Amino acid sequence: MGRIWMLGDNVNTDVIIPGRYNVTTDRTQLARYCLCEVLPEFAQQVRVGDVVIAGHNFGCGSSREHAPAALQACGVQVVIARSFARIFYRNAVNIGLPVLVCEEVVAASTDGQDMELDLATGVIHNVTTGQTFQAEPLNPFVARIVAAGGIIEYIRQEGALR
Repeated sequence: MGRIWMLGDNVNTDVIIPGRYNVTTDRTQLARYCLCEVLPEFAQQVRVGDVVIAGHNFGCGSSREHAPAALQACGVQVVIARSFARIFYRNAVNIGLPVLVCEEVVAASTDGQDMELDLATGVIHNVTTGQTFQAEPLNPFVARIVAAGGIIEYIRQEGALR
């Protein structure tokens, strides 16, 4: 179970992790500055298993993997949005951060509520309100990449990288 953190539409990758902190791939440093300009308390208060919910076009902006890596390094278990920028979506999958599309959960959720979800089925349960939602489940191939911990681990497990 995780706590909900709400964000709006068009959350740019430079909002998720400002460009001046993209000089490293150290996940601890990325986590430290995640969402620092819009939610200064986020990095200190986010807990492992928390959920980020956002509007349309989440992750627009640059193509660096720093943004999904920063969210994942903070312990975010999933990002749910009305829609994702294509490159953010792919980068999230590549590092093993699940991303789900669900219009209804965005409209019905607020900061601080508790949520449970089943990635395999796309079923989302808002524990606080008792509401249940159906997201588009992960494509089976994407689900295997996420379960492996990202594309590199998936390839290692499949035997292509040794």
